[in-house]
Amino acid sequence: MKLLPFSKMQGVGNDFVVVAEEMVSSLSLPALARLLCQRRFSVGADGLLVVGRGERAPVRMRMFNPDGSEDMCGNGLRCVAQWARRRGLVDGSCFIVETVDGDKQVELLPDGRVRVELGEPRFAPEEVPVLAEETDVLNLPVSLPHRQVRVAALSTGSTHSVLFVDTLPSDDLFWQESPMIENHPLFPQRTSVLWTVVESPSRLRMRIWERGAGETLACGTGACAAAVAAQLRGLTGKTVEVHSAGGVLQVEWHPGEPMRLTGGADLVYEGWYPLEEVKA
Repeated sequence: MKLLPFSKMQGVGNDFVVVAEEMVSSLSLPALARLLCQRRFSVGADGLLVVGRGERAPVRMRMFNPDGSEDMCGNGLRCVAQWARRRGLVDGSCFIVETVDGDKQVELLPDGRVRVELGEPRFAPEEVPVLAEETDVLNLPVSLPHRQVRVAALSTGSTHSVLFVDTLPSDDLFWQESPMIENHPLFPQRTSVLWTVVESPSRLRMRIWERGAGETLACGTGACAAAVAAQLRGLTGKTVEVHSAGGVLQVEWHPGEPMRLTGGADLVYEGWYPLEEVKA
């Protein structure tokens, strides 16, 4: 029986299983994610992070959702930055991490938080992607069985749909409509769903449904998406605090520049998982 060493990490409640790429290079990574991310039956996590040496940078990250789909993750990127420093893959506090969404600048701050640059948001329908004839995807109608909602659809490295609401949804509404929007035919690669309340020009509050994962306590690329959409609607300024069930993230965005996401990233524990077989 093979024992797989792993680290359990979390960024404001978004939790991950982190493994070294060299330890899993012969395995099906989607299948490994489905195995390790099962709550109650395995380690349990919002995603699997596979970390190794990059071709252009000292670190490369791949992230897989609990359903095995590969994605980009801002909170995961911050965890990878801390993990890479602890493992000696980097020496300084500023370095580049290769991701499925391109190379990302990360910075380990003196207070223990991590700041990452996630590139510029994307709004073109083919880049979100969303199957919409409208060019204004920031006010996109989405027809559900019993009503129509309007979302701001954009990509911040991952596909997001932001719903601005007066109050966060009840459990019944959240669990009924979030998966409908995630799997709506408008979104060929599915979408995460961010129910968002604007509490002030510098503060947002969210309840989060992530594609491939379901409800999560936080979402870094989602926090960026909500902050960008709110700013473009004139609801907030260029720097906002985004509050979710797991904690607080800070997002800063100036149009034409990369989005900057800052928050905590912590090691929870380390262990070994017994791998008898990983089926693709």
